[in-house]
Amino acid sequence: MNFRRLGQSDLQIAPIMLGGNVFGWNVDEATAFSILDAFIDAGFNAIDTANSYSRWVPGHKGGESETIIGNWLKKSGKRDKVVIATKVGEDMGHGRGLKRADILREAEASLRRLQTDRIDLYQTHFDDEKTPPEETLAAYAELIAVGKVRAIGASNITPARLKDSLVASQRLGIARYESLQPLYNLYDRKTFETDYAPICQQENIGVITYYSLAAGFLTGKYRSTADAAKSAVRGGRVQQYLDDRGLRILKSLDAVAARHAATPAQVSLAWLMARPSVTAPIVSATSLKQLGEILKAPQLKLTREDIAALDTAST
Repeated sequence: MNFRRLGQSDLQIAPIMLGGNVFGWNVDEATAFSILDAFIDAGFNAIDTANSYSRWVPGHKGGESETIIGNWLKKSGKRDKVVIATKVGEDMGHGRGLKRADILREAEASLRRLQTDRIDLYQTHFDDEKTPPEETLAAYAELIAVGKVRAIGASNITPARLKDSLVASQRLGIARYESLQPLYNLYDRKTFETDYAPICQQENIGVITYYSLAAGFLTGKYRSTADAAKSAVRGGRVQQYLDDRGLRILKSLDAVAARHAATPAQVSLAWLMARPSVTAPIVSATSLKQLGEILKAPQLKLTREDIAALDTAST
């Protein structure tokens, strides 16, 4: 396995990160256990979740994903083989916030649910622009100092606040954001490539992408409004990709996939893994079959011609 260093941290992760957002939502605990076991046994190691997963489901209060992962960690005994990434900042009944009290409270709750003594990567899920970055970063530094967190990252944060946070960390001499988790895939390119990639490359910040398959659109499963309508979970989000550009991207994916006897999903992930700023795409799986397809992506080596064709189609 070709492990990659996450930013300037001491975390080494495989080139695909498993998304835990589906655990406790449309994946039950038994299926989640089998997916987690297969993922780790195949040589991969990084799992992403958040304290708020899956608070959006009626009757859920958040923490369902972390709880399942924690139960699996206890049962499997594989804690030392896993890099656990979770997040803070979403509303868990107290409102969104990244004040010191918010971070310390939610870190303890995540540690209890995960049944572990440390969070390998603790991420700002949604920025709190009412709180100075110095307060947020100092709270993270407290957790790092006592060994409860190893490294920190950010997700939904503006370029300006990301820069301000990096400056604050340097000025205070405390840990900085070592990773960014942005929306980035073959379709959703412009914002990341224009506003964030230059910062990440200049500052050597690791990038772990979410919606890496554009809500399933880049698997090739959804090619019409009728296809999208068949999925209650993904259908609404997929509709936005069903335009001329989206269909052009699918056509290019089909051509590259045919040359490599691969699937569009594998090609899409291989394209992301080849981007100079990307450490690993985050991808969710709801079945072992789906996971098996995803885990073949790192073996796919795209040619310069393949990448150029995909770049042109998605420009």
